[in-house]
Amino acid sequence: MENKDIRWLQRFENFSKACRLLSEIGGYEFDQTPPIIREGFIQRFEITFDLAWKTINDYLRFLGHDVQPSPRPVIKEAFAAKIIANGEAFIDMLEARNEMSHKYDEETFNKVFKRIKNEFYPALEELRIYLERNKE
Repeated sequence: MENKDIRWLQRFENFSKACRLLSEIGGYEFDQTPPIIREGFIQRFEITFDLAWKTINDYLRFLGHDVQPSPRPVIKEAFAAKIIANGEAFIDMLEARNEMSHKYDEETFNKVFKRIKNEFYPALEELRIYLERNKE
């Protein structure tokens, strides 16, 4: 196995672990979740999203694609290669992650928490399943 084969698989393992941690969001309802817990999920989301696009980048390179190593081009290439089914969700994740790192207000914070639970985590899990099936 070449080094490039190992790299994407190693990153995939970290991405899988992050997805498992983020999956715990399903057990929380917005109105009954203390702000400190919501903050933790937003942090988990940011980590999981960063591992997602970096794993996709490594996987694309493993497949022979040459793509600029930054989130937006990687997401676009992954969508074109049918690695991700919902490219818009991943672009929205990128924008939400960027927004949370530059702006912190309660309205944005609450909106992002709800989107993680209802949209972003399901799309990340779909990616994890796709990569799991293709790692052999």
